Amino acid sequence: MLVQVAAESLWKPLQEVAAMVVVREYSEERDKVAVEELERRCEFEQQGKPSLVTDHMGDPSSRLRNFSSHLMLSYRYKIAEYGDKEREIVGIISGCIKTVTRGKDAAINHLQDYVKVAYILGLRVSPTHRRLGIGTMLVQELEKWCGQNGADYAYMITDCSNESSINLFTLKCEYVKFRTPAILVQPVHAHYKLLDYDTAIIQVPPPLAKSIYCQIFANLEFFPKDIDLILNNKLNLGTFMALPKKSLPNWDINSNILPSSSFSILSIWNTKEVYKLQVKGVPALTYAWCVGSRVLDSLMPWLRFPSIPNVFNPFGVYFLYGLHMEGKGASQLMKSLCTFAHNMGRDDAGCGVVVAEVAQWDPVREAIPHWRRFSWGEDIWCIKKLPSAKQKISESCGPYDWIKSSSVIFVDPRDF
Repeated sequence: MLVQVAAESLWKPLQEVAAMVVVREYSEERDKVAVEELERRCEFEQQGKPSLVTDHMGDPSSRLRNFSSHLMLSYRYKIAEYGDKEREIVGIISGCIKTVTRGKDAAINHLQDYVKVAYILGLRVSPTHRRLGIGTMLVQELEKWCGQNGADYAYMITDCSNESSINLFTLKCEYVKFRTPAILVQPVHAHYKLLDYDTAIIQVPPPLAKSIYCQIFANLEFFPKDIDLILNNKLNLGTFMALPKKSLPNWDINSNILPSSSFSILSIWNTKEVYKLQVKGVPALTYAWCVGSRVLDSLMPWLRFPSIPNVFNPFGVYFLYGLHMEGKGASQLMKSLCTFAHNMGRDDAGCGVVVAEVAQWDPVREAIPHWRRFSWGEDIWCIKKLPSAKQKISESCGPYDWIKSSSVIFVDPRDF
């Protein structure tokens, strides 16, 4: 299920805000332009330091539209209004509800295998209307809607440097930090990267990919029940498996059985059809160096110079998900898959970087090529049990009742 909540207000003293707030449904025809303007006002740029901004390409709800179609029909938007005169949209928040696995310890602790969770994203409050409680109000309003539609938990994800968002959710809204996965970023160069000659890479059809992923991830955390809808989504560029060439004749791709030898697997999600990113505010010298590296790489690709793509104009991202490896030499197979994904991005003029998000202790992390300067080691995930769920879920595991059951977590590409 999908929901987006926004707030409208005239400038009001703090003591008047709570009394004046009214919630109404969002109208795309009426509010779309104003929401886009709010997004622009919330772009954070600091002179001399680079910032990453998002271009939703004229569709503020673009990220939400890729959840299941029958749920998408029921998505709605809400706006909080103040006063009776001309209004300005000063806040917005988005969310979705999905069903995911709890992890391998769920059965041991007498908890259901699947649970409904609400993902909260896109909280924005106009810089001129902050510290008025609007952000807290929007979160609480969205939580009510999520609880009414069956969600047991709500969670949010933010950069570890976003202290204001972390403080809002953890100090005011009672969320707790429960995961800190790493985001690993590989720039797409102008040259092709070499693939290992002894490695075979095959594309796995969606039905088989679903079967394989269910075998691998069904006992881990946050594996979505609607994985088939993800794999069949137009943004999914395919699922690919790497095996040693010598073992390929021994595996029947139609058998629904995992290869007995070493293998690695991943899927590729194309975000550039939904939104694009852009780097702003870099110093002139840095800009010149990046442009120069790209020119050199384009003119002399045989040098394989590690160039920077043109991230100063809007660019797309290839997001790698469902990463898993098994067997001897699987790390090298995973590197080959990442190289293959890079070369796919090289053939796509709109792709600037290849990104993966994995748990801190996931063994696959060490096998993913990335640039440390572009990556960040901690993406903060915070979670909260919704009040509506407290009576129907066992309290045996503490106040938040979520167990970290493994070193691996499935990252839904729709969340990225």
